[in-house]
Amino acid sequence: MVEPERVEAWPRSAAVFGASGGIGCALCEGLAARGCARLYAGSRRGGGLGLAGEVPFAFDLTDEASIAAAAELMRGEPPEWIIVATGVLTLADGTGPERSYRRLDAAAMAQVFALNAIGPALIAKHCLALMPRARAFTFAALSARVGSISDNRLGGWHSYRASKAALNMLLRNLAIEMARTHPEAVVVGLHPGTVDSALSQPFQSGLREGQLTQPGDAAANLLGVLAGLTPAQSGRVFDFRGDEVLP
Repeated sequence: MVEPERVEAWPRSAAVFGASGGIGCALCEGLAARGCARLYAGSRRGGGLGLAGEVPFAFDLTDEASIAAAAELMRGEPPEWIIVATGVLTLADGTGPERSYRRLDAAAMAQVFALNAIGPALIAKHCLALMPRARAFTFAALSARVGSISDNRLGGWHSYRASKAALNMLLRNLAIEMARTHPEAVVVGLHPGTVDSALSQPFQSGLREGQLTQPGDAAANLLGVLAGLTPAQSGRVFDFRGDEVLP
C-alpha cells in the first residue's frame, strides 16, 4: 500500500486519559507546547498538571460511570484528539506477567483485561459518540508490540500479550465502524517503545544500552506520529518511529 504524503497537523484541543502517568504527563506537556489551547487531563485523582488551558477530570478504568461523566464534561467542546495513555503490566498487588501457562490465574487475567482492553473500549464508547460527523479527529490508545501475534517469538506474558492483542482488535473494529459515519476519523494503536516509567521499571535490568526511552522523548515521538496520520491509516497500530506493527 502506498502511504499518503505526510503532513503534520496539531490539535487545538485534546484529551489524555492517564495524565498522571509518565507517558501521559509527557503527552500533556507536549500537546500544550504545541499549541493545544484546551487540554482535558484525566487521572484517577483528578488533579491538574498546572498547564495552560488544562481541564482536569477524574476517571477510573473499571468504573464506566466515571468514564461517562468524563465524556459528558467534554460534550460542549469535544477534543480533536483523544489519547488513552493507560495500561498495566504488573498489578497493584505485585502480580507480574506470567512466564508460563502454569502461572495463569483467572482473577489476575480479568484485571489485566479490564485495564488494558475493556477500559479503553469504554472510553471509546462514550467519547466517540461526541464526535461531529464532518470533523476530523483522532482516537489513539497505547498498545504494545507484544500484542502482535505474528511477531510473537518468545511466548510468555500471557495476559499482557492477549489483552493488548484484544485492544488492537477493538481499535480495528472501531475504525471500521467510525469510517461509515465519520470519514475523517483516525483510530489507531501506538507502541511507545520501552519507556522509563513505573510500568517498565521492574523489567529494565536486562535492557540493551539505548533501549530505554525517557517519557518526554517517547511522547514527542508518539505525537509526531499522530500528527502525520490520515484516515487511510485508521485501524492500524504504529510504533514510535511511525512504522506499522503488524497484527
